[in-house]
This record gives sequence, C-alpha cells and structure tokens, in this order.
Amino acid sequence: MEPRGTKRGAGKIEAAEPHNKLPRPAPSLPTDPALYSGSFPFYRRPSQLGCFSLDTQRQYHGDARALRYYSPPPANGQGPNFDLRDGYPDRYQPRDEEVQERLDHLLRWLLEHRGQLEGGPGWLAGAIVTWRGHLTKLLTTPYERQEGWQLAASRFQGTLYLSEVETLAAQAQRLARPPLLRELMYMGYKFEQYMCADKPGGSPDPSGEVNTNMAFCSVLRSRLGNHPLLFSGEVDCTDPQAPSSQPPTCYVELKTSKEMHSPGQWRSFYRHKLLKWWAQSFLLGVPNVVAGFRNPEGFICSLKTFPTMQMFEHVRNDRDGWNPSVCMNFCAAFLSFAQNTVVQDDPRLVHLFSWEPGRPVTVSVYQDAPHAFLPTWYVDAMTQDLSLPPKTPSPKD
Repeated sequence: MEPRGTKRGAGKIEAAEPHNKLPRPAPSLPTDPALYSGSFPFYRRPSQLGCFSLDTQRQYHGDARALRYYSPPPANGQGPNFDLRDGYPDRYQPRDEEVQERLDHLLRWLLEHRGQLEGGPGWLAGAIVTWRGHLTKLLTTPYERQEGWQLAASRFQGTLYLSEVETLAAQAQRLARPPLLRELMYMGYKFEQYMCADKPGGSPDPSGEVNTNMAFCSVLRSRLGNHPLLFSGEVDCTDPQAPSSQPPTCYVELKTSKEMHSPGQWRSFYRHKLLKWWAQSFLLGVPNVVAGFRNPEGFICSLKTFPTMQMFEHVRNDRDGWNPSVCMNFCAAFLSFAQNTVVQDDPRLVHLFSWEPGRPVTVSVYQDAPHAFLPTWYVDAMTQDLSLPPKTPSPKD
C-alpha cells in the first residue's frame, strides 16, 4: 500500500532534477507477461563458488561461521506450537536499515577471491554481478502489481554491476512501518530460531536474542541465456540430513505464512506468495522451502514443505497464475537491455533503471555521487591489479 496522499510514481528520482543528471537515453523495456511467454530459457544449474558470514555487529568474515543447521521438531502428530511473539521486543536486535550496504559485502568477497574464479581470468569481464534479491525482483516484475523498483548499473573492467536503489515510496513505507508489520517481520526471524541449531545434530535454542545483523551468504555462479552471472544470496540453513551435502542442494529456505482455511485463500497464496518463494529459491538452486503456518495468536500450528521444482504445479491450470518461463524470459530480456544500454566502462557512471507497475522499465543516467555505488577501495584495488606485472610463480607456489 502507498502512503496516503502520494501519487504512484511521484516517488521517482526525477522529482528533483539533480545537477549531475545526464541526458536520458530513449529506449524502454515493456514488462507485459504476454510478451515473454516463450519456452523456458537456458539457466545453468547454480554452483557455489564460496561463502561469507556477517556477525552480530554486521562485520564481514570470509567463512561459514554464521551458517545454521536445519533441526525441525519431531513429527509427533501435533503442531509444533512455536510462539513467534516470544522475546518481542526485548530480545530483538534488528539490523539498522538506514545503512545502505549496496554490493559492498559481495565486492569484498570478490576482491579476496578474484584470482581463483573458475572460468578463467577473463570470465568476470563478461559477467553480471549482483545480489540474488535484485534478480528475484526482476523475475517477479511481469506479475507485480504493487511495488516498483530501481536498479543502478555500472560497467567496470567489462563487468556489469547491478545494485538496487531504495525508491522514495519504499523509503516512506519503511519509515512509517506500522507496529504490527514490525512484529510480523520479527516473527519470521523467530521461526528460523525455532528451526535451526548452531551445529549439526544440535537443538534449536529459542531463548536467545533474535539478531538480524547475522547472515550466512552463498556466492554462486550461473548463466541465464548468454548472460554469465555471479551473485550472492542469504541462506537460512543447511540440512545435515539432505540426500546431497553439495551446496546449494543441501540448503533450506524457511518461511512463515498465515494459516489458511478456504480454497480462495490457498489460491491467493499460490498466485502471489508462492511466486516470490519460487523465484528466490529457484535462482539460488535451493530445493525446498519449509513453511510454518501461524494462527492469529502468533503460534505456528503446522509445517509444510514446498519443493521448489513443484511450486508451479499449484498454478499451472490457473488462468490468473504465474509462469516460470515468463519470469525467466523477462529477466533475460532485462539483462540484455542493461548490457546493451550500459556501454561505457566507467565505475562513476550510473544508469538508473526505474520501474513502476503497469509501465515499462525506463533509464536515466547519472555521474558520480550520490548514485555511484562501486566503492573507491574496490575500484582502486581492481585497477591496481591491471597495472601490476604478471606474477611469476615462486618456488613455494
């Protein structure tokens, strides 16, 4: 929902023309689902290149210390009866959402591992680097009716970097977030605490603090159509009992949703929520989403596993349902549009792609701050790489 008194689309960057805005390129990209209903495009099975963790202070560590282990309650015929309100707000440490992290954590990982990327030294130059969450928004765009988005794009050393910009409407919503919605967000994190242990075979400890600074992120390589992708996404937990211990196939995504009582409620759930769950998990190669259904009092009364590859079956015969081919074809079309639009190699030049429901994707161009998002430390280190002579192997190598 939009805040009252604001017109949809009024929250666009264009509202106050900054002095550093450059002439707008003409082309735009339509988002109508009917235009993208061809066969499913090629999507390379995502393979994990590495990972990193963010601790309780949101500090980066290039290891898996924040990874948690799936530990569901024993199936005893009764509901799990988890109290998702327990600990709110006194045992809750929410992340500071005012801090705009952009691609920084992923870039730090990339800087530390740029020498060991599979695909050879030239692979990165042809790739697109972004967060999985940004790609999820692209996948769901043809069916999205509520929320617009903005993606900033810069090309540097051949690589195209995509970083989300918070829209003015999204910022207004975040700042005016009602208490009930804040508590619902907590309940989603609390569910994870009930379902995860700190070590394989351990038991969950729901008595501790819920700290949303902590995160385990997988870094993956894939390809959509002819677009090589390097992206990172947060992972809830790994299943020590999974048939394969190979990430990402051992990962599990945890979700909560309100308990449903009528076919109409299920239909709406399949059309809207399941689309987002599918997009998020399919991109990363996560095979299962485990959902906890909560009653109005905030207790989880049932658990259900949704295999990612079977989610579409719930809407396959629904004429108002979604189609995975449309999602992936639109995403591929957007990536081509971005690759063809951002031709100049310059880390300080930003093409801002903006989209509002019911409209095509449009582009505006900016130079330097506040739109430039590739940090100086990253640009300098990568530039220095190019000017260094090739490393000669020393005897200990």
